Order: sequence, then structure tokens, then C-alpha cells
Amino acid sequence: MARISTLDLDKAEPKAKEILDGVNKALGTVPNVFKTFAHSPAVLEAYMGFSGAMAKAKLPATVREQIALTVAGKNECDYCASAHTVLGKKAGLDEKEIPLNLDGKATDAKSQAVLDFTLKVVEKRGQVSDADVKAIKEAGFSETEVVEMVAVIALNIFTNYFNHVADTEIDFPVVKTKKALV
Repeated sequence: MARISTLDLDKAEPKAKEILDGVNKALGTVPNVFKTFAHSPAVLEAYMGFSGAMAKAKLPATVREQIALTVAGKNECDYCASAHTVLGKKAGLDEKEIPLNLDGKATDAKSQAVLDFTLKVVEKRGQVSDADVKAIKEAGFSETEVVEMVAVIALNIFTNYFNHVADTEIDFPVVKTKKALV
């Protein structure tokens, strides 16, 4: 059971209701994470602003989704793994790629460089080395793209941590990130 409940849409403050109506119009539903963010219209608006800005990034949606999947896998966030499995497919990720991305793996070298960098940023809490930044640039990414990678990683760490704290009920087909213990 969720530690922080979803907010009934009828009880949302006007600003939150307006945003949630927009989410519903865009997605055809309002995922539980948004209904939980809605307890604070400021948090909901901040998330939507950050997410909306990143949708305009130079990094393609597929790469942003690969980063989201890797961060979810590393942080063992089943809510985000479930959501980004659906979103990754919508963005054009191959179904075989998605479980690999959850483990920080990719089918091509350029994507693998992104996921290696993503894992280093997460594992080192941003304290990457000169060699780590040099490696992602040598893989063919511009400084603009590296800046955007860090932003996408940070945005996804926020949602991972939020969903861990809230224990948000998964309202997508469930994807488990934790390996079953034998």
C-alpha cells in the first residue's frame, strides 16, 4: 500500500487540476505518480516543467528512455521501470533492448557509452572523473548532449526516489528490477 496516497482529481488544487487535465489529455490517463505529485502543485509543476524542457532536448527520445531505464534499474525503482518500459516502446525502443537497458546494457556501442556514463554518474553521485567525461565525448557526444544526459539522469533520480518514498502503486504492466533471490 502506498505511503503517500494518490490525490483524488476532484480534490486537487486548481493549478494541479489544470496540469492533471493536460496529462490526461496527452496520455489518456493520469498515472499514479502524477496524482501523488499533485499533493504539491509546486512539485507537480516543477516536474512537468523539467520533463517538458527535456522533451525539447537534442538527445533523442530513445536515448532519454534508455537513460531512464538504466537509472530505474540501478535504483531498483519498479514504478519507473514499468513506466519507462511502456514509454520506451512508444519512443521506438526495440522490445529486446529494454531489459538490457534496465541492466545498463545496450545492443550498440554508442548507446552502451551513454549507459556506461549514466551508471558512473549514478554510482559516483555525479563525482565522475575527467576520463569518464572524455570517454563519453570520444564516443561522439557533444558537450550539449553530455549536459542533457546529466539533466535526464537527475530527473529520473528524482522520480525514482520519489516513488521509493511514496511507494507509489504501479499502474503500468509491472516490471521488476530486483533479481529474485534463490
